[in-house]
Amino acid sequence: MDYQKYLEIKEKYGKHASWAIWSDGDGSAVKNNMDDVSFFNKKEIYKQLNPNIIMVGLNISKTFDPTPFLNFHGIGGGAYKLRHAIKGTPYWGAYLTDIVKDFPEKESNKVMSYLKKNPDIVDQNIVTFLQEIKDLGSENPKIFAFGNDAYNILDSISNKNFSLYKLHHYTWTGSKIFSNNKENYRKHLLEQYAIQDLSLNMSS
Repeated sequence: MDYQKYLEIKEKYGKHASWAIWSDGDGSAVKNNMDDVSFFNKKEIYKQLNPNIIMVGLNISKTFDPTPFLNFHGIGGGAYKLRHAIKGTPYWGAYLTDIVKDFPEKESNKVMSYLKKNPDIVDQNIVTFLQEIKDLGSENPKIFAFGNDAYNILDSISNKNFSLYKLHHYTWTGSKIFSNNKENYRKHLLEQYAIQDLSLNMSS
């Protein structure tokens, strides 16, 4: 990733995507500074980015904001857990995006219901996503999907040119292990990265 490539990605995908880098909170509240993306305007920021790790959600949960790279960085939702979980890990600087673009909806079951009735929308978004990876210039990318729905769509892609893994969604509350517990979600991410990294080394 060089600076020119960074600017191209910002221009083409900044509305929908971001990078796994956040401003630090000030300690007074877990969500403080979550919506600060001013550091993405610094020229040297591209040196912290890793386009070979891509983390993918299903869709954006709220109305679009034109600010580049604001996705995954708003005050609302549970992205603050993601910030806490990723800081100081191999995921820091990863590319963040959604497999379904231009479909703001908080409830994933409504998204999936719509997609089942409109399979052509899935096909169109897969084409867009594959072009997104190509534009990133990723080399043998590892893709980590947040939750079953994003994973299943990505897994349906034939002739994958990437390695695909599944993570629990950072807002998942299906287990007391993850519900409202940033430390356990961080542990989950690190365990999954270590497992997948080991499996790749063993198969190489």
